[in-house]
Amino acid sequence: MSVEPYGADEESAAVLRTVGRVIKMCRERAGLTQAALGAQIGYSEEQVSSVERGRRAPMEEFLDAADRVLEANSLISALKGDVEKARFPKKVRDLAKLEAEAVEICAYDNSVVNGLLQTEEYLRAVFGSRRPAFSEEEVDQLVAARLARQRVVEGTPPCTAFSFVHDEAALRRRVGGKMVLRRQLERLLDVGQRRNVEIQVLPLDREDNAGLGGPFHLLRLREGSTVAHNEVQRTSRLISERKEIQILELRYGVIRAQALPPRESLAFIEKILGET
Repeated sequence: MSVEPYGADEESAAVLRTVGRVIKMCRERAGLTQAALGAQIGYSEEQVSSVERGRRAPMEEFLDAADRVLEANSLISALKGDVEKARFPKKVRDLAKLEAEAVEICAYDNSVVNGLLQTEEYLRAVFGSRRPAFSEEEVDQLVAARLARQRVVEGTPPCTAFSFVHDEAALRRRVGGKMVLRRQLERLLDVGQRRNVEIQVLPLDREDNAGLGGPFHLLRLREGSTVAHNEVQRTSRLISERKEIQILELRYGVIRAQALPPRESLAFIEKILGET
C-alpha cells in the first residue's frame, strides 16, 4: 500500500482545515500562543501549527487536552469522529466503510496474518519491513488506519460473519521475531473462539491450493451485492465486476474446502504455537 499524505483528497483536507480553524479560534480566545498551548498539552509549537493549518490530523489525546486547556466545553473534543475519518487515505476510508456495511467478510491470506486480526506489534513489524522504508509518521498513520479497521471485528454484533483462511506459511513466518509471532498466534486462538468467526488453516503439505494467485477479501453487503478487495505490492484495488466476483467466490469456496475445518485449524495453530 502506498501512503497518501494527510489531506491528500479534498474531503479530508476540508475537514482538517475546519478543525484547525476551530482550535485556532479557541486558542486565540484564550489568549495563548501556539508555543504556550503546546507546552500545556505536551506538543511542540510546530505540531500545534501543523494542526491549525490543517496539515496534520490531531490524535484524540491532542483534541481532549486542547479542549480542557482552552475550556472549549467539548467543542474541540466533539471533532474526534470527523478527524478519525479524515486521518486516513481515501482508499482506507472506502474499504472501512464497506467492511462496516458487510454481513459477511471472507479473506484468504498466504503471506502474513490477515490485517483485521493483526496485533499492533505484528502490524508495525509488517509495515516496518517494507522497502523502500516508510517514515515513522507514515508507519504511525498506517498502524492507526489498520487498528481503526479492526473495530469491525472487535465491536461488531454476532450477526456479521467472518471467515479467515490462512496458508500455514503465513502463520510460521516470524514477522517481528519469535515473541511477536507467539502473541499473534495467541490472538488468533482467542478470536477463533467467537461464534461469528471461523479461522481455517491450509497446511503446506496439501498438494492442491487454489489460492496460489495471492490474498483477497470478499465482502457481502447488506443489500445483497458482493465486492472484493485485492492488495498486492503497491496496488490496492476494490473489485465490483460481477464476473470477477464470481471467479473469486468460486476460488474461495475451493480454498475453504482444501483447508482444515475450523476446530482442527485452531488445534493446528496451537501446535504451531508450541513449536514457536
